[in-house]
Parts: sequence; C-alpha cells; structure tokens
Amino acid sequence: MTTYTATRAASTFPVFKGEGSGALCVAYGTYEVASNLAAASIIEMCRTPPGAVVLGGEFIAEDLDTGTEELDWDVGYFANGVESADTDALGNLGVITGDAFAAGNLSMSAGIHYDLASTTGSVIQASGPITLTNETVWGFTVNVDAATGGTGTVQLRIYYVCP
Repeated sequence: MTTYTATRAASTFPVFKGEGSGALCVAYGTYEVASNLAAASIIEMCRTPPGAVVLGGEFIAEDLDTGTEELDWDVGYFANGVESADTDALGNLGVITGDAFAAGNLSMSAGIHYDLASTTGSVIQASGPITLTNETVWGFTVNVDAATGGTGTVQLRIYYVCP
C-alpha cells in the first residue's frame, strides 16, 4: 500500500476554520494521478478542522479508466486520533465509469462527477451530516486499479460548517 498526499492535505498546510455558526466552508484538494494506482493505494486530498460538521462534497475527475472499466475507489476520511477511519463515509463508488452521459438538465462529456451527499452508501445520505472531533484528512482508497489508463487529474471538495 502506498499513500500519496496532495498539497492541501499535507500536515504543514493550514486548515481553515470559519468563524460563526453556519458559515459554509470548503476543504479541497487536487492530485495528478501519474500512473495506474495499485489496489490499497491511498490519496490524501484535504483536511477539515476540529469540530467540522461535514455536509457533503464532490468528486470530480477526468476519465481515469477506458475500455471495460474496473477502477473502484472509495471516498472517506482517515483515523484522526479520536474517530476511527471511515474510508467510504462519502461513498463506496463501485466501478467508476467516465463515459459521456446526458440526463435532464445535466450533461457531461467523458469524465467523473459525483455528488457525495447523495451517493449510495454515503453516511450523509443515510444518517445526515458527519461531525468529527479532531482535524481530519479526507481522500480516496483504491479498491481495484484501472483496466486501461488510470491517469489524470482528480479533485475532492468537502463542504462543512464549524458551529
């Protein structure tokens, strides 16, 4: 297992804690996947401050797997010294397809865009917002590597408030 860390997830990167109850904040990270990541690889993307109440997020990426897709990633958080890791808290995404689609007012060329508050298996969809006591790292865990390709830019956005 290898762990990769985006700039905004580094322990030296300052974490923003909004002032005032209900002010929406965003933790985000971008990472350039340069090679097909092996199963059990981790990409640390960003951090939320102590006491953050996570309301949702987005996973956006280029088409990371072409042909017959096999790429399977989870999105969640890692152990923070108080809470145990829940590496699929924001989604056990199953096989990720980057094929083009169009539905209603939503259309997209080849690529990936998940609303993590409404993703099947998301803790937020099942139980509501996630509150974490300590500063917490959010990111991806690779379950199955890509069949073909496996490279491109990935982004993670975590929406939270600090009551």
